[in-house]
Amino acid sequence: MAAPEIEIILNRQLADCLSVPVFIVDPEGTLLFYNEPAESILGKRFEETGEMKRMEWSTIFQPIDGEGRPIPPEELPLVIALTQQKPAHKRFFIKNYNGDRHRINVTSYPIIGRSKKFSGAVAIFWTDNEDV
Repeated sequence: MAAPEIEIILNRQLADCLSVPVFIVDPEGTLLFYNEPAESILGKRFEETGEMKRMEWSTIFQPIDGEGRPIPPEELPLVIALTQQKPAHKRFFIKNYNGDRHRINVTSYPIIGRSKKFSGAVAIFWTDNEDV
């Protein structure tokens, strides 16, 4: 396995210090890490899930709209940051591993280093006070 890019390492270090949930993926969309604040929303510790492919994490956390309809992966901010390499934001619900439903706001951005190399993407998210 190749060593992670320095930009991924720095984003992971930052995520470890933040009090908001953070999710980090590589250029192929493989989940590399989510921090401790994300664990309570997602319903499992990262040590329990480990790395996951994009099609797994984009559906396992069950993103849904206000009427309970699934949101296609290509409409998720993190997938937009990956595929279009631009920031994105969206407010929606997720059902986590435990079946709990949370209304979240997600802001995602691509990780592009000084050399202009695309290294992955980050999602920062938080719950609304109006969890349902």
